[in-house]
This record gives sequence, C-alpha cells and structure tokens, in this order.
Amino acid sequence: MHISRKIIPPVYLLTALVLMFVLNRYLPVENIITPPFNYSGIFVGFCGLALATNGVISFKKAGTALKPFEASTALVKDGFFRYTRNPMYLGMVILLIGVASYLGSLTPYIVVPVFFLIIQQCFIKHEEPFLENIFGQEYLDYKNDVRRWL
Repeated sequence: MHISRKIIPPVYLLTALVLMFVLNRYLPVENIITPPFNYSGIFVGFCGLALATNGVISFKKAGTALKPFEASTALVKDGFFRYTRNPMYLGMVILLIGVASYLGSLTPYIVVPVFFLIIQQCFIKHEEPFLENIFGQEYLDYKNDVRRWL
C-alpha cells in the first residue's frame, strides 16, 4: 500500500471522521449503541484527543519534528511514550472509536480498522527504520522496551 507522504496523518483522520458521518447518515446499517449509552463515545473520543494532543506537546517540548519523515532531533521517551511508541496515532484511533460509538450505527466502525491499517502500513512501518537510522541503538533499545501500540 503506497500513500503519499505529503499527506500527513491528521488529514487521514479528518477524512476518516467525515467518512464516518457520511456512512452513518446514508448507510446506517444497524444501530448497535443507542442513547443514552452512545454518549460514552464522547468521553472515549476526548480521551483519544487528549492522548494525541499530549504526544504533540511532548514533541514540541523536545523541539523535534512533528511531521512524519522530517528529520527528528530528539527521541521522545517520556510521558505516554513510556507506554506506547505511537501515542499520537493511538489517540487518533481511540478518537475514531469514540466517534463511532457516539454515532451508534455499525457502518462508522468500518472506518476504524481501515484508518489503523493506513497508519500502520504507510507511516509506522516506514517511520521505524527511519528512526533506527537516526537514533541507532537508543531507538532499538526503546523498541525492545515499549510496545508499538499498547
């Protein structure tokens, strides 16, 4: 799967969100989460947004590149990066799960694994060797200590 690296992950996130709303509106196969239970999706979505935002803040504090494949100047290993190598991507996936839960119908959930696979195959799969090349053994040790997702 090849997707242009000029398109950054937040663009895919916004596309996924729009697609979820379109699917929910025009192809709402079955309501699987009904009110008031679907409101829990708001909380889940905000948790995902907070996780992703925290990752952005950590990168900015470290003074390293935010965009994939730009030269990284620091290997961020603190905060949520102690538990997952990809808190920004994980946060985006959790946000999508929250939105799908809030919408309640089955079809928006189709978008979540598609987004996950795009991020995994088009970004993470290529970012890891890129970071190994920059940080060498320090990144390899980090990879051994911290899981990719959870």
